[in-house]
Amino acid sequence: MTPYLLSILEGSLLVLQVGLASLLVAMVLGMAGAVAKISGRPMAVWVANVYATVIRGIPDLVLMLLLFYGGQIGLNALLEVVDWDPIEIDPFTAGVLTIGFIYGAYMTETFRGAILAIPKGQMEAGMAFGMRPWLVFWRITLPQMVRLALPGFTNNWLVLMKSTALVSLLGLHDMTYLAKQAGAAARGEIANAPLLFLAFAALLYLAMTSVSMLVLGWLEKKYSMGVRQEQG
Repeated sequence: MTPYLLSILEGSLLVLQVGLASLLVAMVLGMAGAVAKISGRPMAVWVANVYATVIRGIPDLVLMLLLFYGGQIGLNALLEVVDWDPIEIDPFTAGVLTIGFIYGAYMTETFRGAILAIPKGQMEAGMAFGMRPWLVFWRITLPQMVRLALPGFTNNWLVLMKSTALVSLLGLHDMTYLAKQAGAAARGEIANAPLLFLAFAALLYLAMTSVSMLVLGWLEKKYSMGVRQEQG
């Protein structure tokens, strides 16, 4: 069993890589979407609303397959128009971009709600003191937004981590794929091999999400420390 278990453990490292890279993409898109929604510019608001509505209304599996195959076809068609050579997106990049694109919509609502929860008077006071908009955002808005967004951010991250199992459908040899392969290969050698190896993969997912909850819970307490002391 040891070689199979080691193979699944190697797949867990790939899961973490996909998850963290997807999270980075989702955070960038989420912040852009949140800023667009609160910008007051009709076109920006419309684009952000369409993005969030479409993504949240279609199942992740359907979106992943649609973006993986349709996105690559659309990109190559565009490259053909400008007379460039077609490209082939590798499964890792496709998985990261697809999951990041999907969960960017959820991050949009999380970040938007956090920004709107900050009293406008604080940002207006910063502007009155002569601070530039980017400095107001960096020194006043962002620290408070992090504290307010962390609960929703935690939920999104946990769901995102579970969704990384879908990248096996794109041909990526992640933990779920390797667990299925190990179960099929060891079916004649080990009793209930498919169940055993899938259960091991499930435990690894549970371990990663549990550690994530501990770390994000610590961050939430850290960013809420001053607020709790003030309330006390």
